[in-house]
Amino acid sequence: MKNKIIYTALLLFIAFNSFSQTVGKEKKGNKDYEQYAYIDAIKTYERLYEKGYKSPDMLLKLGNSYYFKADLEKAAKYYDELYTTNPDQEAEYYYRYSQSLRGIKEYKKADEMMLKFNAKSGNDSRAALFNQNKDYLAEIKRNSGRFKLENAGINSKYSDYGTAFVDDKVVFCSARDTGNFSKRIHTWTGEYFTNLYSAKLAEDGSLSDVQKFGNKLNSKYHEDTPVFSKDGKTVYFTRNNYLDKRGYDDGKVTLLKIYKANLDEKGKWENITPLPFNSDSYQTAHPTLSPDGKMMYFVSDMPGSLGKSDLYKVAISEDGTFGTPINLGKTINTEGRETYPFVTAKNELYFSSDGHPGLGGLDIFAAKIPEDGNFTNIQNIGEEANSPKDDFAFIINTDTKRGFLSSNRDGGEGNDDIYKFLETRELFIEQAIFGVVTDAKTNEVLPNTKITLLDEKFNKIAETTTDAKGYYEFLKLEPNTKYYLRTEKPEYDVKEIPVITGKEDGRTEVNIELDKTAQPIPVGGDIADVFKINLIYFDLDKWNIRPDAAIDLAKVLDVLEQYPTMKIDIRSHTDSRASHAYNEKLSDRRAKSTMAWLVSKGISKDRLTAKGYGETQLVNKCADGVQCSEAEHQLNRRSQFIITEL
Repeated sequence: MKNKIIYTALLLFIAFNSFSQTVGKEKKGNKDYEQYAYIDAIKTYERLYEKGYKSPDMLLKLGNSYYFKADLEKAAKYYDELYTTNPDQEAEYYYRYSQSLRGIKEYKKADEMMLKFNAKSGNDSRAALFNQNKDYLAEIKRNSGRFKLENAGINSKYSDYGTAFVDDKVVFCSARDTGNFSKRIHTWTGEYFTNLYSAKLAEDGSLSDVQKFGNKLNSKYHEDTPVFSKDGKTVYFTRNNYLDKRGYDDGKVTLLKIYKANLDEKGKWENITPLPFNSDSYQTAHPTLSPDGKMMYFVSDMPGSLGKSDLYKVAISEDGTFGTPINLGKTINTEGRETYPFVTAKNELYFSSDGHPGLGGLDIFAAKIPEDGNFTNIQNIGEEANSPKDDFAFIINTDTKRGFLSSNRDGGEGNDDIYKFLETRELFIEQAIFGVVTDAKTNEVLPNTKITLLDEKFNKIAETTTDAKGYYEFLKLEPNTKYYLRTEKPEYDVKEIPVITGKEDGRTEVNIELDKTAQPIPVGGDIADVFKINLIYFDLDKWNIRPDAAIDLAKVLDVLEQYPTMKIDIRSHTDSRASHAYNEKLSDRRAKSTMAWLVSKGISKDRLTAKGYGETQLVNKCADGVQCSEAEHQLNRRSQFIITEL
């Protein structure tokens, strides 16, 4: 392919490479029901913060709460204090903190947090370069071994490349000697200008009976890379800027253009016309069509291109007119060459590039075409489709799994050769995430629950709501990919969980349990259950309230302040170590110390009772003489706050 036939017009476009690789507030959550109190934990956390009781977990919950509500000023406040307390956080925190800071125009600090996010997630520019150099060969290896390649059997000693399906034939371009009386030889290579040829296509993918194709389509200059409409009656193809006469740019160079032709009733091609977005001052080439024929993808170096040649798309209306070409963007296009697009019946885009990491020269890459047009996952299709040389012009019939590609790899017959292949394993393995959303305490299914699917950088991908049975699902997802599920329902806490899809084709079940924001506690219920207060720690043989215990007690204090008629019984317990008498006295002192702390904060003493139970109410097997771990003993050293009256 290094010596592919090139018309002089292509010099600036593809340098020394070939023609064929060209172009390249929340409402108050407390509700009173008969003998129940509903406690809004988030509101309690905020009141605790104002009173000076803080913990990293509480700050993170507050920050996330306001972030989800899009109150970025308050989110930044709590994230900032969390960062000051503990700068080492998970990657998602830095992303949300950065976004919150941007919301209050603290751009410099926001950029600092984004750098930390990139460092944690591996997506900053330096990390990206490192990961490309480190991991791209592993991706190629993972995607390799999926093709059985053979010489297509129609190659000549010249350049043969750029195939297209039509009816029971394959149309390709070639610089072979046709034996015509008048022969035009390209002085750069000593080869003839390329024309279009056809070959019969057998069920096993073999080709035979090569014939010149569409005499009127072939000119005395280059033609290549045709694509046909579903009915085979319209063809789009690449040609040098030549119709009735040669066209030139300002530098007197003949560039490339895409042309269209129609098949008449006699089977002859007619009405050859250039497409309206062509220009004498830039190049367009290598058209391909979407499965429905409503979108054309092509290559160009038109103004606005990111590299030497970029991939574009343009809409085709029912009357045959064209829209405005749109660049496929930075995920696809690089500063190098992207060229030879092909779209499969499964809406997969294949193309060649020397800008994405590969094995050498042009490599073939693929991506699923997203509905929103924002490409995310570009994959090198692996060996043996790719080689250290130029590999390009990939096409495939997704029903038969058979197709063709072109390459100038070693062992060929000419400068470029066409290879047939059989795909033995698909590249894109679709995954699904599904499950049921229920109430964490009652197991009741929760219909009409909003679930948002996010990517690993917390960009929104899709959104759905659960059906009458609490069921949800997200389809057409990537395998072995990290996603986040954010679940939201009024009167329930927002829950966000990570999910990694499987490596093989299949479905990933993720059932979600939601906790009510306002937790019901009946008379006889334990306030500690709402806030998961299992332990109020005391120093050895001490009963004074430590600062860390004060944070949990402050939660109980807030509840008592919300409900001035509520009365509680404070019950303290010990583990089985030490004597019964000692443990009973120690737990009693600790219970009364807890009561005294609450009284010191303004709670009337007649609302409180307190008693220590020592080791008489163990929650597990760890009685005297039973060997237990420290963690098991800790479960017995607990405090309870039982509602006795509302």
